[in-house]
Amino acid sequence: MSPALWIELAHVITDRYNDFDGFVVLHGTDTMSFTASALSYMLENLSKPVIFTGSQLPIGQLRTDGKENLITSIEIAAAHHQDETAVVPEVGIYFNGHLMRGNRTTKQSADGFNAFESFNYPHLADAGVQISYHAEFIHKPNLKKSMIPQFKLDNNVIIFSLFPGIREDLIRHIIATPNLRSIVMRTFGSGNAPQNPWLISALREGCRRGKVIINISQCLQGCVEMGRYDTGFQLQEAGVISGYDGTVEAAVTKLMYLQAKYDDPDQVRKFMKQSICGEITI
Repeated sequence: MSPALWIELAHVITDRYNDFDGFVVLHGTDTMSFTASALSYMLENLSKPVIFTGSQLPIGQLRTDGKENLITSIEIAAAHHQDETAVVPEVGIYFNGHLMRGNRTTKQSADGFNAFESFNYPHLADAGVQISYHAEFIHKPNLKKSMIPQFKLDNNVIIFSLFPGIREDLIRHIIATPNLRSIVMRTFGSGNAPQNPWLISALREGCRRGKVIINISQCLQGCVEMGRYDTGFQLQEAGVISGYDGTVEAAVTKLMYLQAKYDDPDQVRKFMKQSICGEITI
């Protein structure tokens, strides 16, 4: 999977957008959250379901989870209200009885059927004998506006995780990388970092040079609050931006999307602090 394939997929959906009530995308599980996150930004003002699904066991095997995932995804993609508007007008991932907002998901298991979870956002629907939709959590688009596709992405972004003993020379080398425009930095707890003066200095210098640095917690659940502890506050003072309760997948694809639209890093920072399509809670 790659940004080039995300663009191709956006073209496929856009070219057939007026011909169908919804779309089901069959996708490998390892990168599904990245693709679903990217498409949530690229299909601006989406008013139809785009449901990603797949399986942990191939669909030809006897115990496969693929058949139920596929059949229910098709039913969700076709579901509409009496006024013909879609029940789920957004990009979602359906897996193991749960429909989740695509840009809130993370793959949580390599070998269990419950492969995905949206740790910081409720399920959009749960499927048992009946499919129970949770309307209060489903995105409500502006139906007066058309869907506007975005076919450009800028992947000059990197992800790195902080850890005790992280080396100064490596961090400074990453920050100084030519053409690198943004960094998703995975921190501790509620957005904390090691108390090393060189780290704050390096991050401050990166921000001064126009790098956009986003603070995402290594924890699966919870929110980055850089004002809670002194170490997080120092990051904020250096120019690092909170990723709030977003996922790594949502942050890195959002940066690709925004960098393709805006050359000015301040514009990218501005929109990283806003919820574009429900990817963070402000």
